[in-house]
Amino acid sequence: MPSDHTVIPNPDDPRLTEPVRGIDQDGNPVDARVVVERPLTLFLNGQEIVTMMTIGDYPDYLAVGYLANQNMLLPDDTITGIDHDDDLGVVVVRTDRETDYEARLKKKTLTSGCAQGTVFGDLMESLEGVVLKPDAELRTSWLYTLTKAINTMPSLYLAAGAIHGCVLCERDQPLIYMEDVGRHNAVDKIAGYMRLKGIAADDKIFYTTGRLTSEMVIKTVHMGIPILVSRSGFTAWGVDLAREANLTLIGRARGKRFMALAGEARITFDADAGDELLSGVARNGLKGDTS
Repeated sequence: MPSDHTVIPNPDDPRLTEPVRGIDQDGNPVDARVVVERPLTLFLNGQEIVTMMTIGDYPDYLAVGYLANQNMLLPDDTITGIDHDDDLGVVVVRTDRETDYEARLKKKTLTSGCAQGTVFGDLMESLEGVVLKPDAELRTSWLYTLTKAINTMPSLYLAAGAIHGCVLCERDQPLIYMEDVGRHNAVDKIAGYMRLKGIAADDKIFYTTGRLTSEMVIKTVHMGIPILVSRSGFTAWGVDLAREANLTLIGRARGKRFMALAGEARITFDADAGDELLSGVARNGLKGDTS
């Protein structure tokens, strides 16, 4: 179904890549587009929280999503302002609640996410009260349509590589497609967009190009999304956490093949793996905001 919330990659944005001259395997000169990464330092009110390496698009969504996924921005917090200075590489999120996370900043665990992804040691404890919608549904026809649409959509990955993508979906429709040098950044951009736009999570499907690690599972559960899909594989801890949280976890989703290792009860097998299932979004592409 059409959505008022549609964001897709803009691989033609000149800020996101730059040309580099090199040679190929035969010694012939080649021109390549490479992804630009730049530091972005995040402040919550007056406190410096983290410096992230990012491609630099959507800094507001990245900042809010990071804070929400780290449980530093609480559900009932009111954001009073977001200030971004591109020249200084700084984004400041301001809330009406006074915050001081000095103690928590000293207690954090490195994760397997690239580009120095971190998840605070006590974040998993906050997931104990999260109940994912048990009757959320994933139809195999939706999954086949989504994977085709996402994998053929114009993106930085297709243009330059060296990037991860994450997509928020509803039924067989991609809604929000974010990319970054670290998959955790792409997740946080979507989380920030959902928080600022007031988008419900309990009927959504989350797609990622990256591995289904503990970090990916934790962030998906924390956002309240009941279904997580990847074209990549699993880690054992990611599977264990997904089963504990009743998250539907689907990996190795390529073409019309996939493997589900948790939350299988949400899957409706309404299409044969050999069927040609192309919805309007797969046939005609997705039109939306590329700003």
